[in-house]
Amino acid sequence: MGKKTCFMDQLNQCCYQDDRSKVENEDLDRAIALSLDEDAKRPNAAGYKGRGNDDDELARAIQESLSMSSSQPYYPVQVLPRGYRICGGCHHEIGYGHYLSCMGTFWHPQCFRCHACGQIIYESEFTLSGIDPYHKSCYKELHHPKCDVCHEFIPTNRAGLIEYRAHPFWGQKYCPSHEHDRTPRCCSCERMESRSRRYICLGDGRSLCLECLDSAIMDIVDCQSLYHSIRDYYEGMNMKINQQIPMLLVERQALNEAMEGEKDGHHHMPETRGLCLSEEQTVSSILRRPKIGGNRILDMRTFPQKLTRQCEVTAILVLYGLPRLLTGSILAHELMHGWLRLRGYQNLSPDVEEGICQVLAHMWLESEVLPGSTSMPSSSSSSSSSIPSSKKAGKSATDKKLGEFFMHQIAQDTSPAYGEGFRAANAAVNKYGLRRTLEHIRLRGNFPM
Repeated sequence: MGKKTCFMDQLNQCCYQDDRSKVENEDLDRAIALSLDEDAKRPNAAGYKGRGNDDDELARAIQESLSMSSSQPYYPVQVLPRGYRICGGCHHEIGYGHYLSCMGTFWHPQCFRCHACGQIIYESEFTLSGIDPYHKSCYKELHHPKCDVCHEFIPTNRAGLIEYRAHPFWGQKYCPSHEHDRTPRCCSCERMESRSRRYICLGDGRSLCLECLDSAIMDIVDCQSLYHSIRDYYEGMNMKINQQIPMLLVERQALNEAMEGEKDGHHHMPETRGLCLSEEQTVSSILRRPKIGGNRILDMRTFPQKLTRQCEVTAILVLYGLPRLLTGSILAHELMHGWLRLRGYQNLSPDVEEGICQVLAHMWLESEVLPGSTSMPSSSSSSSSSIPSSKKAGKSATDKKLGEFFMHQIAQDTSPAYGEGFRAANAAVNKYGLRRTLEHIRLRGNFPM
């Protein structure tokens, strides 16, 4: 960071020769005195401080010396040799006259210009970055961070330091106050709403940014297509699910009510976005895509659907309004719960069951996002050509970045079940393959070491 400093207009001392005649010395003293007297009469320029009383006293002293007898001895002024002071602006030698000095660098007054705007600096305070001077306002505009939410300069804290928050993945910088002033945060990508770009209110306390809205799953038709492609993904890994498990796209309230109706004490994240049901329930499902008016969801149509238990899994529920890749990862996670129950995996600890389900969600995302990736475990006997592309070729850069973020979320989760469980399960799958890891879980109830 540049350092703030004040500068003073300094009087350059003239170099004299020892053998100069007294007459020449007296003439030169008169010239200096007249120059100083003229400067004293002019008003000071803004920012050029330090002349004041000292210069007046020096002028009077020189004038008094002129009135003294010329027979008195003259003592030459000792100064630095010529060429010692080089202007930091034009890089030419500073001769006789006024100059500015700061931090070991010298300037002609007309060369002391802001490195940003190119204008002469007259202010008594400025900022130095290296040897480059700046107006304080110009330096702030260039280097002081601005909030990505309110677009204002991020304020300093009580210690005078610039303090801000930054999202670990997106790098979005914002004032700490926005964490407490009810600034909306996207329920999908976690980015805060900018003052210049409004989010969509989903009507259940959630907000959705426009990038996530672009691929959001809003009706059952789009969700069913995605659901079947993920079932095909499982089949491509020799993990076919023969039972026809119903899948419902639901609102937040319906999902929370269904979760409360479960009796098996299934472990859930603080914000539930998917559920693998085991009990018979009646659930309100979204009938068709709602309309969007202004920045709100309008005309949401739902209908109650009674779910009867035909096997170990009654249905899979997924929250509406999330981007396609996030919705797909949730479905992949919940389908793994269903696969485990249908295959007789019982009484698994939360970190084991949620961990292996997160591995499947991460693998599916990887197959969708990373070019050329099949996310096939080494022990699988099926070919990579059996895994559907699921519109991989048509993904935009925004969708790919979102997919990378959802993978980042899974990998960096700090919860014991979803975070630590995923990392333990992923390490086992990478070392032993998915099939051997699943067999070990079935026999021992934990991950192979």
